Amino acid sequence: MPNLNNVSSPSLWQRIWQGFLTTVGTKQFFRIFSPWVKWLAILASICLLIGSVWGLAFAPPDYLQGNSYRIIFIHVPAASIAISIYFALAVLGVIYLVWKIKTASLVAQALAPLGFLLCVVSLITGSIWAKPTWGTYWVWDARLTSMLILAFLYAGVMALFAAFEHTANRGKAAAILSIVGAVNLPIIKYSVQWWNTLHQGSTFTLTAAPKMSADMWMPLLLMIIGSYLLVATLAIYRTNTLILYRDQGKAWVKEYIRGQAK
Repeated sequence: MPNLNNVSSPSLWQRIWQGFLTTVGTKQFFRIFSPWVKWLAILASICLLIGSVWGLAFAPPDYLQGNSYRIIFIHVPAASIAISIYFALAVLGVIYLVWKIKTASLVAQALAPLGFLLCVVSLITGSIWAKPTWGTYWVWDARLTSMLILAFLYAGVMALFAAFEHTANRGKAAAILSIVGAVNLPIIKYSVQWWNTLHQGSTFTLTAAPKMSADMWMPLLLMIIGSYLLVATLAIYRTNTLILYRDQGKAWVKEYIRGQAK
């Protein structure tokens, strides 16, 4: 008879990992995160509405750039989230390749177009901002060039997701590019410190106070928070749509569709 006293209880990390594994199946992901969409959308709308009105209409003009700086309320959130999403793609790629968790690939597939769109928005708004500030729409600055490379990496990831008919092949190819392309992220982050660049430093850091007055950085912070919440909303919605399409032949999806039709 085995000695039950020698059977050790699972560690905290093992319990956390097991709890994580119970939420990452497509069915579990759909049922857990579907209710979040509405509330995240509401919070995002509140933050974006207050932040945009405050920043565009009531924040004081900059003492050097005047009102042209107000594009920061679109440019900074777009650039910040574009970088964050690609980092998430790299992490999801590792999860998919190592643990074969299919939901990770679906989340990455849902996130990639959002990251590409925000990267393009950051490049366009940055060019518009550069004209009155630098006198030209574009320079081959280290920050601008690395962000342009990021846009091409996003395009490559989306192309790989669309190029393969077999789900496993597209997931592997996109994951590998996401992981390899992550080397560009520290270049974007530290380009203004490593090279003589025209681009200004970070507006927010964890170790220093914001480089602008509270009337400017508070609406900017609201815009950043609201943008992250909006991306989370869209990511969950798009992932759930992909899950329903992928699992359309399964009983739980048919049951869900019948319930929605009533």
